[in-house]
Amino acid sequence: MATKLLDGRIAIVTGASAGIGRSIAQDLVEHGARVVVNARRADKLAELVAELSPRDGAGNGARVVRAVAAAGDASDAGVIESMLGMARSAFGAEADLVVVNAGRGLNGSVVSSDEAQWEEMVRTNILGTARLMRSAAQAMTGDIQRRDGGDWKKRARDIVVIGSVVGRHVSPFSSMYGGTKFAVHGMTEGVRRELAGRGVRVTLVEPGFVVSEFQGVAGYTAEWFSQMRDKFGPMLEPEDVARCISFACAQPAHVHVSDILLRPTRQDYP
Repeated sequence: MATKLLDGRIAIVTGASAGIGRSIAQDLVEHGARVVVNARRADKLAELVAELSPRDGAGNGARVVRAVAAAGDASDAGVIESMLGMARSAFGAEADLVVVNAGRGLNGSVVSSDEAQWEEMVRTNILGTARLMRSAAQAMTGDIQRRDGGDWKKRARDIVVIGSVVGRHVSPFSSMYGGTKFAVHGMTEGVRRELAGRGVRVTLVEPGFVVSEFQGVAGYTAEWFSQMRDKFGPMLEPEDVARCISFACAQPAHVHVSDILLRPTRQDYP
């Protein structure tokens, strides 16, 4: 049987209960990785774990464990440590592929958006991202020394951060959310430069319009999104983003696809 692109990789994916995160977890497993999935909705994670861990075919009801769940708030330091610990306990080694996907949007600008939602968005999008990048960086750089004697070329290690096209191009209809993604982009590039010499790849993924739960949670109306579909569609699907991540992480350890900006073909701006 042919070797899969990500055989032997141990991944963590936050925000995996739906949308982009769920598709990322599915695609990583499809390509051979084992995954710790995280989100707040434990019931949705349980469904995903069952889907990703098939029956072993021996007729005894046992499953081939390809995924385990670590439910909780991805911006919480204790939950982050739980995710990293679960990778070690469930799969026997340090996670070498961490996807920082958990985040939330917010309809409106700095002037017009709901100020009552600002702090939660900043905590999730900026502080949560920073905490997970920090913990993943410490774990991976330590593992290179312990497991590989400092030779980073023996195996790839990836931190993948989901940003946004509005973190690159200011958008008046979502400038408060976009501001958090500008911060995420800056932190990601800083961590990339810090870790590059130690052999850890840090990749920023900047999607344009993706059809998911994101729009409803962020407060965009169905009418507004329908107008965007008419203008820019067909929109990206979550699996389009996931496919790019698997491609980047499947490269040899000395090759780094460091920044991926993807849009629907007809999306001219942002």
